[in-house]
Amino acid sequence: MIDRVHLREIDWVLIGLLLVNSVIGILLIYSASRYQPGNFYVRQVIWLLVSLAVLFLALSIDYKILIGFSPYVYVLFILVLGGLLFFGKGIGGARSWIRVTIFGGQPSELAKVALILVLARIFSEFRRTHLSLDFAALSAVVVFVPVAMVGLQPDLGTAISFLSILFGCLVLAGMNKKVLAILLVGTILVSFTGWNFFLKDYQKKRLTTLVNPSQDPRGSGYHILQSKIAIGSGGVAGKGFKKGTQSQLRFLPARHTDFIFSVLGEEFGFLGVFIVFLSYFFFLARLFRSVDKSRDRSGIYIVFMTTCLLTFQFLVNVMMIVGLFPITGIPIPLLSYGGSSLLTTYLAVGLVVNVKMRRFVNV
Repeated sequence: MIDRVHLREIDWVLIGLLLVNSVIGILLIYSASRYQPGNFYVRQVIWLLVSLAVLFLALSIDYKILIGFSPYVYVLFILVLGGLLFFGKGIGGARSWIRVTIFGGQPSELAKVALILVLARIFSEFRRTHLSLDFAALSAVVVFVPVAMVGLQPDLGTAISFLSILFGCLVLAGMNKKVLAILLVGTILVSFTGWNFFLKDYQKKRLTTLVNPSQDPRGSGYHILQSKIAIGSGGVAGKGFKKGTQSQLRFLPARHTDFIFSVLGEEFGFLGVFIVFLSYFFFLARLFRSVDKSRDRSGIYIVFMTTCLLTFQFLVNVMMIVGLFPITGIPIPLLSYGGSSLLTTYLAVGLVVNVKMRRFVNV
């Protein structure tokens, strides 16, 4: 429960930044999708209210209790992800969805929180100055299982985002050169195997199009070219709210999800991008500053892995829309449309606030 002492320790600034960026996202979603059927901005508002409720529910439970149950939750999500391969609803070529009435969700998003908790439990007992091979191997196996299942759906973007969580815990544990070398060799082998045996032709095209999108302007290069046109046409001050031609005339694909930042650049220009970048920077910086507020190892790992995950998704999406990274379907947390993503972000940030508000209790 949240008593008066805990209430005073809640990081209201972090929650405020969370809400500010969420509201910006809803406005952008409204502009990008107002001519589309589905009322996506209304759904996002509903998901925001649900996410807020889940955040405060997460605050009422000591994160130590959540860590204690994390192995069971992890196994549960592995079973769910496995079931999706056979019974999941196919959307966008991936069997990653569960749909209830008009609302749908991706369990793979919430699985990120389960993974953060179980890794925090594993490394809470780690007491060495440098990361050992046994802990590195254990954490890699724990992460590889959901990565493989999500990759088989296939949802390459979400699968890649799991790796940022692994990277965060390995760095925090003191990854040495030997472990780093093994991971690099393993990454090269996995990349080679994936390219030759697992990646589909359209996924390979996305990678080759990164170098030269004009080689297929109406196919695999269409997304990047339209995104660049939208951002470039925004100029300094933009074309105005709801006045972006690329987005309003539907030239820009996935404009309310993966390419929401392109809408921002077109309608609000450099100044709008700068302001939103600044707002998001303050949000991420507040998360990073929360690392040193924890007094126990598990709490430190929760905060750092959450920050690595959200920072990774933000940077990859921004690089994606300007053509510096392949189109992988990684949305920007809080800004892109997506109930599962929003709920996961609020739950993860709720864990960070939970760690900070109980820092004088769990020592």
